[in-house]
Formats: sequence, C-alpha cells, structure tokens
Amino acid sequence: MTLEPRKKQIDFLGPEAITPDVLETFAYEDPGNPIDIEIDTDEFTAMCPWTGLPDFGTITVSYVPDRKCLELRAYKFYLLSFRPVGMVQEHVTRRILNDLVEYVEPIRMTVKIDYR
Repeated sequence: MTLEPRKKQIDFLGPEAITPDVLETFAYEDPGNPIDIEIDTDEFTAMCPWTGLPDFGTITVSYVPDRKCLELRAYKFYLLSFRPVGMVQEHVTRRILNDLVEYVEPIRMTVKIDYR
C-alpha cells in the first residue's frame, strides 16, 4: 500500500495586512552624541507563502538614532501584524527595514532575521 502525500495549504493574507501605521517613536534627547541601540525579539512569526505553515524567527534591529527612537510596545504590535501574512523571509526582512527606516529616520539601521 502506497500513501500519497496530502496537498494541504493553509490560507494566509497578503502584505497589505501589515500595519506599519502602529509604529511610534519618541524623541532622542541627545542627538549630538550618537549611540548604538539593539533590539532583539524571539517572538516573530510569519507564514510561508507556499505552504501557509508558520515560520518562526528571531529579529535583531540595530540602529543609531538621529532624532527619534523606536517605541518598543508599538514595535511589538507591528510585528504581530506579520503573523497571518504569507511572505518569503528575504522580503520580510526588507519590509521591516523599510518600514522602520521610514518611521525612525535613523543615521544607520540593520535588520537581521534568524529563522528556526
């Protein structure tokens, strides 16, 4: 007896479901003295666009603020908006970087995602 694999796909949403408008910033009080800020979270989840299965990862955002800093509570809500979205890892990384740069306007920023 040969078992055929079931072709099952879980539904997911497109990138339009991502909500960067929840991002917030606060004033960096010493813009003349640049510092390095690093934010790590291991709570990130998005969906594989081919299978709909969840991809879990750790995100590290490193940046040097100019006049604004990223507010962490709002950042977590932003990351939650990726959970139902089907998107490849490379595009997720680029999307997060683009959204954060738009809101924070840092001197320099990198985003690293380590998927498990």
